[in-house]
Order: sequence, then structure tokens, then C-alpha cells
Amino acid sequence: MRMQSGASFHEAVRVAWDALRSHKLRSALTLLGIILATSTLISVMALIHGMDLYVTQTVSDMGADGFRVVRMAFFGNWDPKKYLEFLKKNPELNPDEFDFLRDRATMVKAIGMKSTRVARVSAGDKHLQGVMLEGASANAAELDNLQPLFGRFYTEAENRRRLPLAFIGKDVREALFPNVDPSGKTISLNGRPFEVVGAANTLGSVFGQSRDSFVMIPIESFFKMYGPRSGISYTAVAIDHAHLFQAQDEIRMLLRAWRKLPPGQDDNFAVISSDSFAQLWERMTSAIAATAMAIVSVFMVVGGVVIMNIMMAVVTERTQEIGVRKSLGARRSDILRQFLVESALLSGAGGLIGVGIAWFLAIVVRTFTPVPMAMPATAILVGVGLSSAVGLFFGIYPASQAAKLDPIEALRAER
Repeated sequence: MRMQSGASFHEAVRVAWDALRSHKLRSALTLLGIILATSTLISVMALIHGMDLYVTQTVSDMGADGFRVVRMAFFGNWDPKKYLEFLKKNPELNPDEFDFLRDRATMVKAIGMKSTRVARVSAGDKHLQGVMLEGASANAAELDNLQPLFGRFYTEAENRRRLPLAFIGKDVREALFPNVDPSGKTISLNGRPFEVVGAANTLGSVFGQSRDSFVMIPIESFFKMYGPRSGISYTAVAIDHAHLFQAQDEIRMLLRAWRKLPPGQDDNFAVISSDSFAQLWERMTSAIAATAMAIVSVFMVVGGVVIMNIMMAVVTERTQEIGVRKSLGARRSDILRQFLVESALLSGAGGLIGVGIAWFLAIVVRTFTPVPMAMPATAILVGVGLSSAVGLFFGIYPASQAAKLDPIEALRAER
């Protein structure tokens, strides 16, 4: 009488489950390496997935068709040791360059200028320190996707006249004018009075830092107060996504022509877009993933070796059982399958526990810290599948040893 495949599989599952229940401490120690490996892997997956969503939804606020021109970019192959050299080589952007670009660029539907500094904002007896003061073109609301919750944005005519008008963020509005429409109110920016014409809807935060603590004023009013000396950047939107790279190239060529840069000389400015952030994040996540995989590999190997040793001990403990099964007609393939299923079930249970731990950690981290973590739908399959595969791989040797046992010698073995 031969054991059927279905019966052999269900028997292996039952025996493995009984082993887990009857040897809880041994099972926990056996699965420790697998649990650590799986929880580490899934936690990193949750972090990367959460950051991908975060970067897509929040950090890159230029939109799919937008890009910026800045004095220099601090990512990619940036070498901090060359900072002073870059400062000397890369002159500040200035309003004359902006006018040149605005008048000649044909591949952009909008282009604006911005300059920033930190300011003290007051209204009556209420004061705020460290508020971001932004001088911006009249089309900044369109370029930065700002939606007024109250009032309106200032116009180009008001910008040219250098009127003392202000458009404020949610944090400033709630601190200085709680529960009221601030339009028409007066605020003080570093001691100078400005009339509030509108307030923005909520923008949210980036890594725990609020994006709503700002006051935006006409760029010409900003230059009147502080001069066009430093901190200027340009923001542009291509005519459509299909022409994004052409628009960036056009701005780059126009700026190179203005600065009279000869062919072959590097740009002394930087053009950045959403794709630049995506490439930066891809490089960062590649490094994170490589490090995580190295750690996970060590844990998986340790866990696999422990499972192999435990399964060898199980084979020794159940030598007589193997002899009885063989004497009743079990084939070598049946015994091999039984112990492989046990090994995979043990490691799969460890993987499932690891997924549960990682899921709990993801909830705790995103609830109590600004770090975004989101468990991808494939995490459970990856965690349980990978751990089960490790169990199968490291269970081959013990299973083959059990399958090779001579039934007569196995029956004679002492318990």
C-alpha cells in the first residue's frame, strides 16, 4: 500500500503544526533568523514604498511639466569639498537674465521668478519668528499650484507697482488671524506693513517640516526691500509634457548664450525637474535596498542553517517513524516530500510572523514620526514566499537523509 501524494502532504502539514505547538521554544529559536530577515526586508519595502508615494504626492510640487533653474543643485554627483569652487564659478541668477528668458523662450507657457529669506511676521500683539518670506512673480500661484482659501493672489499690475501686498500660508493665518478671513488685514514683515490679499489652502508638510509657514509678496516689492542680490530662482512650465525636455534645453541654451559660455564648458547653473528628484530618489533607494539585502541575506543564511540543523535533529528523533512509514509502503519521494513540506512550513511561519512585525512597525513609525511608511500589497507574498523558499533550500539535505534511511535499520533504532 503506497501513501498518496495528498495524504503525504496533509500529514506533513499536520506533523509540522504539531511540532510547532509541542516545541514552542525550539520553534521560536529556529525561526528567529527568518523572522528578523523577513521583518527587515518588509520594513525596508514599506519605507521605500511610502517614500515613493510621498515624493510623488508632496516633495516634487513642480508637476509633471514643471522645472526650475537654480544657481546650483546639491544632489547627484555633488562633492561637498567643491562647494566654495562652485560658489565662485556659479554666479547668482538675476532679474535681467529672467527678462531675457521670458522674452525669448517659446517652449514654456509660463515662467516666474522667486527669491526667499526668513522674516519676522507680526499682527497686533501676535508675533511669528522664522517665517519663510517669498518674493514671487504674479504667476506664482499657477506655477506652485497654490489654491486660495480666502481672498485672491496679487496681480502683475500690482507687482509692477511694488505694492505692499501679501498672500499668506495656513500656519501664518491660523496664528495671526484664527477663524477669520484675513483678507484686508495688515501684517508687519520685519517692521514694514503689508496688506493681506489672500490666504492659501493647506499644503501639508515635508518630513515633518510645514510647507504652510510662508508669506508671499510681489517680487518687485521684495527687491525694493532687499535688492536683487541673492537667492533668486526661476520656475517654468513647459507647453506640454511631450516638450518638457525641449523646454529645458531651450532655457539652458538661452541662459548659456546670455552668460556667453563657450561650447564644451559646463553650465554654471542647474536645471532641475520632477525627473531629477525621481532619479535622486532612485539612487537613494538603490543604496538602501542594497544595504538591506546584504543584512537580509546574512539573516536568511543564518536562519536557513539553523533550520537545517533542527531538521537533522528531527530526522534523528523520528527515525523509527520513518522506518514504519517505509515498511507500510512509503516511497523515498514521499519521505522527501514530507520533510521538505515541514521545513517550508516552519520557515513560512517565520516569514508570516516577520510580515506581521514589519506591518506593526510601519503603523507605529508613520503614526509617531514624520517618516512615511506604506506596506505594499506584495509584501506578504514576498515575505512568506522568500522565507518558504529558504526553508525548502536548506531542508533538502535533511529531507534527503531521511529518505535514504534503510527501513530495517530505522525500525531497530532506539528512541
